[in-house]
Amino acid sequence: MREITLSQAVNEAIAEEMRSDPTIVLLGEDVAEAGTPFKILSGLVEEFGPDRIVDTPISEPGFAGIAVGAAMTGMRPIVDLMFGDFLFLVMDQICNQAAKTHYMSGGKLNVPMVLRTNLGATRRSAAQHSQSLHALVAHIPGLKVALPSSAYEAKGLLKTAIRDNNPVVIFEDKLMYQDKAPVPEEEYTIAFGEANVLRQGNDITLVAISSMVQVALAAADLLAADGISAEVIDPRTIVPLDDKTIVQSVKKTSRAMVIDEGHQSYGVTAEIAARISEQAFYHLDAPVGRLGAMDVPVPFSPALEDLTVPTAEVVAQRARLAVRGELFRVA
Repeated sequence: MREITLSQAVNEAIAEEMRSDPTIVLLGEDVAEAGTPFKILSGLVEEFGPDRIVDTPISEPGFAGIAVGAAMTGMRPIVDLMFGDFLFLVMDQICNQAAKTHYMSGGKLNVPMVLRTNLGATRRSAAQHSQSLHALVAHIPGLKVALPSSAYEAKGLLKTAIRDNNPVVIFEDKLMYQDKAPVPEEEYTIAFGEANVLRQGNDITLVAISSMVQVALAAADLLAADGISAEVIDPRTIVPLDDKTIVQSVKKTSRAMVIDEGHQSYGVTAEIAARISEQAFYHLDAPVGRLGAMDVPVPFSPALEDLTVPTAEVVAQRARLAVRGELFRVA
């Protein structure tokens, strides 16, 4: 199987879907000739033309609203939001319009649109271009939220998102665009709401989101050297969330830790930890641990920025404490 980058996987997914469905259009800032600042969409305008790969003015509320209207009237738009931090500019269109139209129309209208954006710190992009805001949209009923952890996941989840008749927000980690993974040349999709158990284990379950999957896998290697067997689960989508796979794993291992790059307070780690506690409480030998980004604006300083997000070493150390029953010991 060939290996391609996450960036190439996203490009392939969009191109393949656009070839098979003429109602798909892509809108966003610098998506045509520039191919986005990350060059993810390079070559698409040459194949599909400026009528389907549409460079928009710098008006996120404007082109997000256009996409919602287009979706309601028969198109399948993909919105490219240059940075996930710009979600605040489109919250009315996504959370008040796209998410609620099917419900408020009594099921007569659908909004089959995809909002593609990114997350992640440690790119030295400072506080307004480094946030991980997926918990914000996951809080809104009517939206599906996907977070690929590799090139394989990115292509399969994006194709599923494009074909969905409901609005989907998909987040890609900026640091992973050049990471390679095996991706089949043949057609495939990845179903929403089906977690992926990447590594089997018996002592602790590590549930990791997006790029934190790679962190958790590295932590599992560190733990294995200490004789600790960690099971690693990638939920793939946080809405819908595959509670069943996660809870089954925790019932087997009796311990769990949730790792995410979003801010720890009031975020995805809290929601998943709560569901584990509710559904597997009597199987737990330790409280469910959580590791998220520090609750601070992401610093521009490289030395400080690197401290704000979970690392494999920190995950491994917290897991060792959980296995020893010392994670929340009061001195």
